[in-house]
Amino acid sequence: MSRVPESRLQSVNEKPLRPSGDYVLYWMIAHRRTEWSFALQRAVQWAEELNKPLLVLEALRCGYQWASDRLHRFIIDGMRDNAERLAAAGVAYHPFVETWEDEGKGLLAALSRQACVVVTDHYPHFFLPRMVKAAAGQVAVKLEKVDSNGLLPTAASDRVYPTAYSFRRHLQKTLPEHLQAFPDPDPFRGKRLPFLEEWPKVLAESRNQLSHRLLVGESRALAALPIDHSVSPSKETGGPLAAGARLRSFLEQDLPRYGEARNHPDDDASSRLSAYLHFGHISVHQIFYEVMSREGWTEQRISSKADGRRSGWWGASESVEAFLDQLITWRELGYHRSFHIRGPEGYESLPDWARKTLALHGNDPRPYLYSYDELKEARTHDRLWNAAQNQLLTEGHIHTYLRMLWGKKILEWSPSPREALEVMIELNNRFALDGRDPNSDSGIFWILGRYDRAWGPERPIFGKIRFMSSRNTAAKLRLRRYLEKYAP
Repeated sequence: MSRVPESRLQSVNEKPLRPSGDYVLYWMIAHRRTEWSFALQRAVQWAEELNKPLLVLEALRCGYQWASDRLHRFIIDGMRDNAERLAAAGVAYHPFVETWEDEGKGLLAALSRQACVVVTDHYPHFFLPRMVKAAAGQVAVKLEKVDSNGLLPTAASDRVYPTAYSFRRHLQKTLPEHLQAFPDPDPFRGKRLPFLEEWPKVLAESRNQLSHRLLVGESRALAALPIDHSVSPSKETGGPLAAGARLRSFLEQDLPRYGEARNHPDDDASSRLSAYLHFGHISVHQIFYEVMSREGWTEQRISSKADGRRSGWWGASESVEAFLDQLITWRELGYHRSFHIRGPEGYESLPDWARKTLALHGNDPRPYLYSYDELKEARTHDRLWNAAQNQLLTEGHIHTYLRMLWGKKILEWSPSPREALEVMIELNNRFALDGRDPNSDSGIFWILGRYDRAWGPERPIFGKIRFMSSRNTAAKLRLRRYLEKYAP
């Protein structure tokens, strides 16, 4: 087994390792999978070195903002996969789903009192950084967090990058050395860890109750939770198994035509992997490995020029280069920003030029003004926009290209840019499976100028913000089947 790179490890507290403990505890909170995970690999390393059993706690709170049937069902699907995989590996696994807010309060601290060390996931967004920081003072032993977020460790950048171009140049300079250190596809391969003979009392009391009913898909169990039941589960199944199936389908059917077809909703050659990446059901390392293996790619193809260009640097096909720019540059741009900003961002975080031009046009007449409820329910005059919103409501995502138009029209139809931002965040984080994520935030703030530049000619409402119209979008995209399905 390879060692986890030091650049991906961080001690969260100054408490000691306790070799005499009963087990190594892995607190799974973001990278919710059992393969291609630096965090799980680190926990297995500790268990092997200390000759102790491994106990995996995967917990799901009910009191976080936007908690709903949709998000819970997707996560619980993954819990079912993890339960089967860890049982086969002979590893103790406890999926804990809260039945009331703060039911799990004190659980981690109680488990840590019997642990040698606690390992958890590093995820730089939403409520997770605050949760881990709070846990640091509560656990009784050493707490480590491990970065499995992207190909480039978040610690490998030293500032916030204002554009994708500037971050891409940084990637091209620094990423090659990190391509030598990937997580183990199977951290249990060749390992015989001690078996946990006796469950901690605090877990023995709660095993095989509601969490089991949820894992087997009992709808009444989900309905009993204190979460938003108006946001129904998506047709997409969550979990590492579904993520792997989706990746295989993308590689076989969509990747070869990705460069030409990904922007056309009728063709839909997008990867549709973002939700699985967000919930940690699949690793960016696995995706990269399988894409490049199919390509027959070697590192010798990488260009020696770190000039920030979008294509050509990898030495791969056009479709693969286009996909990697989305998977690595744009996705990790948001993760590195979240790591350095360390907190939620609002309207004031937009670039100065964007806030200035929006302020100059803040009182421009709006051709249409829609309330939040009208937008949520897709009750506008614009059939294409309604279709995109209906896709979000029913499936939990919007076609990648139309997601940009979706946001631009909300800006145009809102009383102010600030209110437009609030509506975009609320709709996206409530209904999108990949919401509440650094990459998702990048897309929303891009609508209002982040990572972009000033555009001309200056327009009403938008000023110098990049403009998009439904008419022009419909003229250049293949949309007939999409509109028939989502806005009949």
